[in-house]
Amino acid sequence: MPEQDQSFVFTAQCADGPGIVQAISSVFVEHGANIDESQQFGDPLTGQFFLRARVHGAMGEDALRASLGPVAERFAMTWGLWPAGQRMKALVMVSKLGHCLNDLLYRQQVGALPLDITAVGSNHLDFQKLVSSHDIPFHHIPVTASNKPAAEGRLLELVEATGAEVVVLARYMQVLSDDLCAQLAGRAINIHHSFLPSFKGARPYHQAHQRGVKLIGATAHYVTAELDEGPIIEQDVARIDHGYSPEAMVVAGRDVEAQVLARAVTWHAEHRVFPNGSSTVVLR
Repeated sequence: MPEQDQSFVFTAQCADGPGIVQAISSVFVEHGANIDESQQFGDPLTGQFFLRARVHGAMGEDALRASLGPVAERFAMTWGLWPAGQRMKALVMVSKLGHCLNDLLYRQQVGALPLDITAVGSNHLDFQKLVSSHDIPFHHIPVTASNKPAAEGRLLELVEATGAEVVVLARYMQVLSDDLCAQLAGRAINIHHSFLPSFKGARPYHQAHQRGVKLIGATAHYVTAELDEGPIIEQDVARIDHGYSPEAMVVAGRDVEAQVLARAVTWHAEHRVFPNGSSTVVLR
C-alpha cells in the first residue's frame, strides 16, 4: 500500500563543511520528497552549520529516519525530524503579572500559537479562574524559602505528568535553582524587560523614567543558571519620550513582553531555534 502524502520538519546542526546540503537533499530526492521551505546558515565565528527544511511527499517517517541516520553520522550532526504542524506541549508558569499568560491563552484559543498548553502552574492563585475558563488544569505551587526544593520537585512532576516539551516562564517571579536549570536546559524560556542589567531590583520603570530612557523593550531567552543571561531568542523595543509617565511605560513594556514571548515560543515550537554557544541561531 503506497504511503500517504506527509509533511515533515527536518533540522540539522554540525561542523560546517562541503557536501552537507547535497547529502541531505539526496535523501529527500531518494524518498520523492519536495522541499517546500529551507533556511541555512554557516557561522564563520563558531564554524557551525545550521539547517531547517520543511518537506512533503509520499514517504514514511521511519523510512526517512533510517535514510537520514547515515548522513547524520557521517557529518556528526545533531538532528531532528518532526511531523510538520505538530503542536508542542507546554507547561506555563506564572506569578502575579498575567499579561503574558493571557496573551498565550488567547493565541492558543484562536489557533495562532503552535502550542498545546497542557497545564498552568503558579505560586499564587490570582489566575486560577482565568486558566480554568480555558479548560486548562491549574496547579497552585506555593513557594517559600523553606519549601523551595519541594516546590521545584512539584514543577518537575508537572513537566513529567503533562508531557511538557517546553516550560514557559510567563513572568514567573521565582529564581530557579542551578539544578532545575540544568534539568530544563534548552526547554525553558523566560521573558523579562530589557532594562537589565542597568536597572535592577524594584520599580525598574521608575528608575528608567528618572534617567530619561527613550527605549523600552523585552528579552526572551533560554533559562540558565546565570540569572537572566541565557541565550537570547528574541528581543524588541518600543520608543517612548518625556511624555510617558512610569505607569504608561509599564503598559507599553508589558505589550512588548507579550509579543516577544509569543514569537520566541512560536519559533521554539516550530524548531527554528538552534543553540550556538552562548547565543542562538533563529532560522525564520
